[in-house]
Amino acid sequence: MSVRNALLGLLAQQPRHGYELHAAFEAVVGGKQNWDVKPAQIYTTLTRLEASGLVRQEGVEQEGGPEKRIYALTEEGRNELEQWLTSAIERGHQRDELFLKLMLSLATGQGGPSHLLQRQRAGLYQELHALTLQRNRADPRRELAQVLLFDKAIMHLEADLRWIEIVEARLSEIVRQPLPEPPVKPRGRPPKRSTD
Repeated sequence: MSVRNALLGLLAQQPRHGYELHAAFEAVVGGKQNWDVKPAQIYTTLTRLEASGLVRQEGVEQEGGPEKRIYALTEEGRNELEQWLTSAIERGHQRDELFLKLMLSLATGQGGPSHLLQRQRAGLYQELHALTLQRNRADPRRELAQVLLFDKAIMHLEADLRWIEIVEARLSEIVRQPLPEPPVKPRGRPPKRSTD
């Protein structure tokens, strides 16, 4: 989920100003500990959405403090939101930073692949513990959506931990194999053809 599309969805509920959008975003994702979006990012995104014609300024609110611009969704914004909501999300599972670190550790001899995997496992267990605590504190009678989000995050962490176990079991085999290299391209100009 992108912040951009989340703001469109929140504005589809009702017109809001930036501070309200920030608070609503945090509420939807279960707090800033799950997805920390800075207010500046909200306002920058609103400016871009307005420039793209997806939102418009509907009014200004002032209650003893600075002016607050109220934003509303345009028809183009509703269409954009509908398109996003009805399309599948590309996961990009093959763009994995841990895999990249592992391959570069093997290629450079730095960092130690075993140590890298051990540190990653420790970090994953800490994250798993924190998420499990959050999930257990959530009341499924009032916060079922958040419980399901925590379950999904926990399952991803468990899958990452299983993957580390598989890599560790096969690390000596991986080390013996040549590392992927790009195809060698000849240097210089191609030879001239004869014009007989």
